[in-house]
Amino acid sequence: MSKIKETSTNFANKQALADECSEVYAANIIGGQWALAICSWLVNGKLRFGELRKLLPNITERMLTLQLRKLEDNRIITRTVYAGVPPRVEYELTPIGYELKPIIKQLEKWGEKHKNLK
Repeated sequence: MSKIKETSTNFANKQALADECSEVYAANIIGGQWALAICSWLVNGKLRFGELRKLLPNITERMLTLQLRKLEDNRIITRTVYAGVPPRVEYELTPIGYELKPIIKQLEKWGEKHKNLK
């Protein structure tokens, strides 16, 4: 996955569009297969890193870590570390993250309907 340099014209265009269009802003946060899939699983409650890895078998540990950080930076999820050996870390949706539930459910319905049209 290549990262767009913040000095590039592409980045500036993407940022300008996100600033003007709330739908694009939202899609930039939860867009992509992994972020949306992670949120879809977390709608059902807290999960640990290893549990997410099992639920998303094709994601690499590095990609999962990057996606979780992105979602945490955007205040969609929270990360809670519990003391112990080894330390236990749980991820869950924030209140604003839980607001995605009806959207995720609607995307699921739309996806099922659209797949059946093929």
